[in-house]
Amino acid sequence: MKSLVVLALSITLISTAFGQADTTKKGYVFSKVVEVASSPVKDQHRSGTCWSFATNAMIESELLRMGKPLVDLSEMYIVRKAYEEKAERYVRMHGNCTFAGGGALNDAIDIIAKYGALPEEAYPGLSYGTKKHVHGELDAVLKSYVDAIIKNPNKELSTAWKAGFNAILDTYLGPIPEKFIYQGETYTPQAFAKTFVPIKAKDYSYFTSFTHHPFYSYFILEVPDNWMWKSFFNVTIDEMIEIIDNALRNGYTISWAADVSEKGFSWKNGLAIVPETDIEELSGSERLRWEAMSEEERQKQMYSFENPVPEKTITQQLRQKEFDNYKTTDDHGMQIVGIYVDQNGKKYYKVKNSWGVEKNKYEGFLFASEAYVKFKTISFGVNNNGVPKEIRKKMK
Repeated sequence: MKSLVVLALSITLISTAFGQADTTKKGYVFSKVVEVASSPVKDQHRSGTCWSFATNAMIESELLRMGKPLVDLSEMYIVRKAYEEKAERYVRMHGNCTFAGGGALNDAIDIIAKYGALPEEAYPGLSYGTKKHVHGELDAVLKSYVDAIIKNPNKELSTAWKAGFNAILDTYLGPIPEKFIYQGETYTPQAFAKTFVPIKAKDYSYFTSFTHHPFYSYFILEVPDNWMWKSFFNVTIDEMIEIIDNALRNGYTISWAADVSEKGFSWKNGLAIVPETDIEELSGSERLRWEAMSEEERQKQMYSFENPVPEKTITQQLRQKEFDNYKTTDDHGMQIVGIYVDQNGKKYYKVKNSWGVEKNKYEGFLFASEAYVKFKTISFGVNNNGVPKEIRKKMK
């Protein structure tokens, strides 16, 4: 009898260690605290253009906040103009900088400020025989082209290389229309932006949180996709959450760059979490039980997306350690649109993704825990008016 009691107690303790002691609450149940209006979910498909989708999504929400009509902006126009600038910088730097399809959160707003904007219907960017974005060939061809240019076989650059580069973009994404008709009127990209996208680059700020630079200073964020060498304002992780919460509660959404290669990120289940238990922390009977499991059972225990589980306490030091050892990488851009709580009162952020609505529990959205946002955020962008006044003072 005593052995049965001990066994039962051990099973209970093991279940608690894996966050499964409460069997009365099945599944995640989310309740809205606040949510800001957003445009329909889009699909970047097989292209590394999440940064354009994420910031365009934020801009579309900004237009709704201003009382403007919903506008479906062309992500590929932004991608096209960014590629033109990337090529010029790459050649000027003799290939000693990033040239790829990725980008940072500031890129779309900075491109719109410089070149204007196009609606999706005027520039879908699909001139290569598919109905969805597939950029593997395009990215490879463009990279090969600029690499050939910087080898400088003529011993000096010709006057034709930019025209040749743009011809590739024209072929794959389509020529940029100098003028187009939208809602019965004729516009240029600049006139369209002035009429339908009245935003200013100076009204938006970009933040991060790392200890290898002083807090409350601007620094060029050292991630490969920051090809513009944009400076981000450095705040603590608690202030990072304070900014995000303040913005959402005042009607502003967030463009969000984060690591999504974690096992706690599940697109299928629409969740991003940081489970508390690590295998190296197990001991005694817990470890014996763990070692007896199959690999599938281990993954299910460690990263259960069926019921809420305890999560790690995220510190500034832990966050920095993961960034420094390449465990936190600049993977993906999305849009944060709301604050929710689960049935236990734990806070999550509702996130709009750009992977379509298929194969996802929440029709293109996911819920990221506060711990995940603290831990795996690379950077984020927001309207200045969404930033708390005390932090704005520190930004000078």
